[in-house]
Amino acid sequence: MSADHRFTDATALAQAFSTGEADPTEAMQAALERMERLHPALNAVIHPRPERALAEAEASAQRWSRRRADGDALGDMSDTGVPFDGVPMAIKDLGCEQAGEFHHAGARFLVDLGWRGSLDSHLYGLLRGAGLVSVGRTNTPEFGTTITTEPDAYGPTANPWSLGRSPGGSSGGSAAAVAAGIVPVAHGNDGGGSIRVPAAACGLVGLKPTRGRVSTAPRLGEHRGGFAVDGMLTRTVRDAARCLDIISRPAPGDPYIAPPLGPDESFAGALTVPLPPLRIAVSTGSPGRASPPVRRAVEQAADLLARLGHRIEPDTAPDGWFSAELADHTIVVRTVGMATELAGWEERLGRPMTSDDVEPANWWSAELGASLPASVYVQALEELARWRRRVMAFWNADAPTGTNTPEGDGFDLLMTPVLADVTPPLGYLADPADGARRIAELAAFVNQANVSGQPAISLPTAVDADGLPLGVQLHAAHGGERLLLAVAQQISNADGFISLGDLPPESP
Repeated sequence: MSADHRFTDATALAQAFSTGEADPTEAMQAALERMERLHPALNAVIHPRPERALAEAEASAQRWSRRRADGDALGDMSDTGVPFDGVPMAIKDLGCEQAGEFHHAGARFLVDLGWRGSLDSHLYGLLRGAGLVSVGRTNTPEFGTTITTEPDAYGPTANPWSLGRSPGGSSGGSAAAVAAGIVPVAHGNDGGGSIRVPAAACGLVGLKPTRGRVSTAPRLGEHRGGFAVDGMLTRTVRDAARCLDIISRPAPGDPYIAPPLGPDESFAGALTVPLPPLRIAVSTGSPGRASPPVRRAVEQAADLLARLGHRIEPDTAPDGWFSAELADHTIVVRTVGMATELAGWEERLGRPMTSDDVEPANWWSAELGASLPASVYVQALEELARWRRRVMAFWNADAPTGTNTPEGDGFDLLMTPVLADVTPPLGYLADPADGARRIAELAAFVNQANVSGQPAISLPTAVDADGLPLGVQLHAAHGGERLLLAVAQQISNADGFISLGDLPPESP
């Protein structure tokens, strides 16, 4: 195994540590060297922690050495209790708080204050408990409110496939770090496509878990009106499954709890369970909603699933899936959430926030949210609840187990694009005049799963005419991550994924 492990996934890297074929310290040194070398081009990891990362990797190397000496390192890595011990990762600089580490959320006023986390979040504790070692925190748009990563505070992050293109957002820094071969896995979160969009733009697997699957303790409660959930960006389906097994442990008092797994079930275990024929709906929206390259990518993925034995029903989506009213109600929740976020910072800082503190789009959003009466917010939540009940009838109740047959009353999965068009150039979505309209058009397929709370996964199945990644998206019923992962692995096994090894030669 090569020293830099550029496109090795976390599972293979940990296995190499267990046999002594690779060393965590050397792997970390290679990751840090690559991170430093690529930073001028990518601007992905904005808060590096090389000294601490190396110290933690050295401790991992010592633990693996002891396990090998005791005969405990071979076999199933989960038996060690630290399945990814020493594997490099990156943390998005939004959420997943780390005590003593910079935490700026893309906001200039927090940069000026040198703001640092005061505690380890529940999520970070789970990641560290699994042995993962952070190389640093990654770039994000201010407060994660857009689908490109171009904050005023830190400047744009570039897409490793083409440095003039966006890596998506808001987990764009994390996606770029994984796609560029710096780390095999990285933390992200998804309140409006923010894991799935960068996964699609950077050729990665991006799973948005079911609402309540990943705890926001102790700092946050109903994160972004319940729209947002944390997750991971990975190179392989098996890493996505293993990571979800690590982070899906609730904390006392969580406002939502996702449907639990059975006593002998795991997400990783779903990858080897034979799948029955599934009923899969496919939609690219109304004519013109998705561009021709995107439609072709969805059609190709649907054709592959049909060859694998599944029943494909084209031009089918839940009633109201593309409703304009859905967008109106989510704007209410998001703008009130932005106003609440700034009000929270006013309380913590002991001073009023001003338009000089935040970017214009977020200031406008906060002002709108602050102007709305509470009754409008409650009404929006009620309307969204009614929408959820209507659309969720589309899915089979048994879909999470993957045991349905096409004779069921509902569908097992829905396939759609992730983005409505090819990955845009940097600046396209940040344009002050047309950026909001362009974002709404491009993100027409991602907000639904945030509102419904169901799981969705972006898979790297195609490239556009320029050889840049295009993602397709699968949605399952609440609690249906095992089914999503099983089908994703089936597609991967059938050579349905593009390879990060296909990065253009001029890329990092």
